[in-house]
Amino acid sequence: MKLRTRLLAVLAVLALVAAACSSTSDETTTTAGDTGTTAGSADELTVGVSWNNYNEERWAKSDEPAIKAALDAAGVKYISTDAGSSTEQQIADVENLITQGADALIILAQDGTAILPAVQSALDQGIPVIAYDRLIEDPGALYITFDNVEVGRMQARVIFDLVPEGNYVFIKGNQADANADFLRGGQQEVLQAAIDSGAIVNVGESYTDNWDPAVAQTNMEQFLTQNNNEVDAVVASNDGMAGGVVAALAAQGLDGIVPVSGQDGDGAALNRVALGTQSVSVWKDARELGKAAGEAAVALAQGTALGSVSGVVTFDSPGGNAMTSILLAPIPITQDNLNVVLDAGWIDAETLCQNVTAGSVAVCP
Repeated sequence: MKLRTRLLAVLAVLALVAAACSSTSDETTTTAGDTGTTAGSADELTVGVSWNNYNEERWAKSDEPAIKAALDAAGVKYISTDAGSSTEQQIADVENLITQGADALIILAQDGTAILPAVQSALDQGIPVIAYDRLIEDPGALYITFDNVEVGRMQARVIFDLVPEGNYVFIKGNQADANADFLRGGQQEVLQAAIDSGAIVNVGESYTDNWDPAVAQTNMEQFLTQNNNEVDAVVASNDGMAGGVVAALAAQGLDGIVPVSGQDGDGAALNRVALGTQSVSVWKDARELGKAAGEAAVALAQGTALGSVSGVVTFDSPGGNAMTSILLAPIPITQDNLNVVLDAGWIDAETLCQNVTAGSVAVCP
């Protein structure tokens, strides 16, 4: 009966995804600890993960292994798809995962609004959905992320302490990703009074398509040109974009002079923090996020009610929805506490200290 209901629902949304279904998608079907298997028997649970763009370093390095480990511990199968940054492909991917027999879905949304019909399709079939790291405005989904407003506050606090007045540039994330505005909102909370007083002047602000470092670099180059290089601080919303910003600053001899923020704890970014070309990377231990999502997906697939999942709180979304959520705590990493990521095994000393002058920071003797 479960299969028949799913098939009927899939047929009902074919018009929505027919065009997307014709395009290709990098797709894997694995059991944690096994590879190449297909959806199993009725007594075997399956969790499907829809990645928006698996090419980003973080997903393969940290998030996916943690999700797989949680599923493996529960004896649950893992299947996944990669939308390659295509909104249309991700819609088709979600239906594909449903057809393969997913009992729960974890979706890292390319576009939190465009994916809503596919999410509703899953929920209508009794398949629970986890909005992973990025908000999907459906109160029927479980939202699991770090406190991204607080990430924005942390970024702004570090930069403001270094540059309490001057010309600021804001390099924001992808406009279709709610996290971009959560981060910007947190930054604004910290900086608003100084902006109102005129101590801080916003001389450039832009969204960045797909959080692309190359786009961030181009935007930063334009802001430098427009302001005759008179930029005193850059609040960049993630580490990839911070890398693009630092490249633009370096071309003008301003790297290490103009403070730059980021987030994610990328290896290259933490090295930049050690070098002094990036001031802060707000570390969100993606291993913990993946573990939380995997464990929640197992619980939901086993029939646990949304509000009964361990660790949930209510998050009031920008769309006016009371989202059942799990919000993990981030940590700002500066030169003063690089030992935190080193001691956690997040990064090795060789990577962290590459090209760093010995003794310039405590962790690079």
